[in-house]
Amino acid sequence: MARKMSDEHKQALAKGREEGRAVREYLAALDAEKRPGRRLDRDTVEERISSVQARIDEEPDPAKRVELIQRRLDLEGRLIDLQDAPDLEALEAAFIKAAPDYSKRKGITYQAWREAGVPAKVLKAAGIRRAAG
Repeated sequence: MARKMSDEHKQALAKGREEGRAVREYLAALDAEKRPGRRLDRDTVEERISSVQARIDEEPDPAKRVELIQRRLDLEGRLIDLQDAPDLEALEAAFIKAAPDYSKRKGITYQAWREAGVPAKVLKAAGIRRAAG
């Protein structure tokens, strides 16, 4: 005969899943921020698209024109990536809320979080301190 889970147990499991999701999404966003390359904002990318399109419209050489078309397509791809970028502030706030219990449950130390790339100010806001010693 299968045992039924108590409502408290179900709530604890749900809380653990939420905390895990908050931690994973925040760490993934931090990893994305570390990727090499210059960060461009939406306005800069849109300006570059317009500039490249103007050059395409005026380029008489078909080979150069196709290169410019590819450059415009690459920039349009970056624009889509910028639209899909995660809201780091919201992810950070969720991490700050979830990290104390998650850390305790999983035995994750301040040093491990720092090595994973979590800023000290975020850990401080979450109440996760360096171990004395």
